[in-house]
Amino acid sequence: MVFTKIDLDNWKRKEIFNHFLNQHTTFSITTEIDISVLYRIVKQKKYKFYPAFIFLVTSVINSNPAFRTGYNSDGDLGYWDKLDPLYTIFDHESETFSGIWTDVRNDFQEFYDCYLSDVKNYHGSGKLFPKSPIPENTFSISMIPWTSFTGFNLNINTDINYLLPIITAGKFIINGNSIYLPLSLQVHHAVCDGYHAGLFMNSVQEMADNPKDWIK
Repeated sequence: MVFTKIDLDNWKRKEIFNHFLNQHTTFSITTEIDISVLYRIVKQKKYKFYPAFIFLVTSVINSNPAFRTGYNSDGDLGYWDKLDPLYTIFDHESETFSGIWTDVRNDFQEFYDCYLSDVKNYHGSGKLFPKSPIPENTFSISMIPWTSFTGFNLNINTDINYLLPIITAGKFIINGNSIYLPLSLQVHHAVCDGYHAGLFMNSVQEMADNPKDWIK
């Protein structure tokens, strides 16, 4: 894990950053992603969809430093060389969930195998964060498979300087032969603008349209 400090005085985003940080301005955007091609490939190759989705989103997050910018434990502003996904797994017996993280790999199969191992080891633990300690370089991702939605917002009132993105997906929407996934991105306006939100959604759609580029 490499953390690169930002020289705020000489940063091109200085004015924008200070303005929205002082205002505590966050925003969220929700889009329906067409996952028809991705879903069919995942099922043909007998993979689970959730880890494929996590890998896809993590790849997009790591493609741009704007999505990896935040404060480290020393209070320094900067960006990590990569973020790992901190994702939720549901326990049907207790009807509660746990948040676990998996070290991201550039290779989908390697990540998938690590994901399966982590879920096997920590599912049903009864703990909120059974895999500890949680690295600093993680971002939050979750899925609400019981309902679709047209908007989603999650508020973190105890940490007004939390800058990393929060990703939430919903229940599939079936329309004819097409499958859509409601996907919400929440960001802090100090580090991400509408441009970055659009870039994120477009990149997710592109990877979903071309799964053979990364699922072998």
